[in-house]
Amino acid sequence: MSGVDDQLAQARAELDRVDPTRADELRRAGAVFVDIRPLANRATEGEIPGAVPVERIHLEWRLDPHGDHRIPGFTEDTTVVVLCNEGYASSFAARDLKRVGLPHATDLIGGFRAWQAAGLPVQEGGTPAIP
Repeated sequence: MSGVDDQLAQARAELDRVDPTRADELRRAGAVFVDIRPLANRATEGEIPGAVPVERIHLEWRLDPHGDHRIPGFTEDTTVVVLCNEGYASSFAARDLKRVGLPHATDLIGGFRAWQAAGLPVQEGGTPAIP
């Protein structure tokens, strides 16, 4: 069995990851941002306006385009950009979303912190995650 670094590299090989500038272009074109960071991080550091907070443990159920527990509005054609703090957990999450039927899922290189450092829009955080 491979170590976590090997697993991360394999997950990222399945993704067309995006930097903050490209992610912002996708956001403006209608991509859905999914924030998997814990509430404590969102409350302390802020959030990307319009991002949908989904705890990692619920992610596949809420975004499976054919699942009974999905968030309304997601289809196989939805572009989803997953973000975490720094772009590690989001790589695994985006890979898993591709496997449940979202071929346009990807993640944000450097995560929320890279987005914020790039001077892109951030709002006060603390939005509860979708249950």
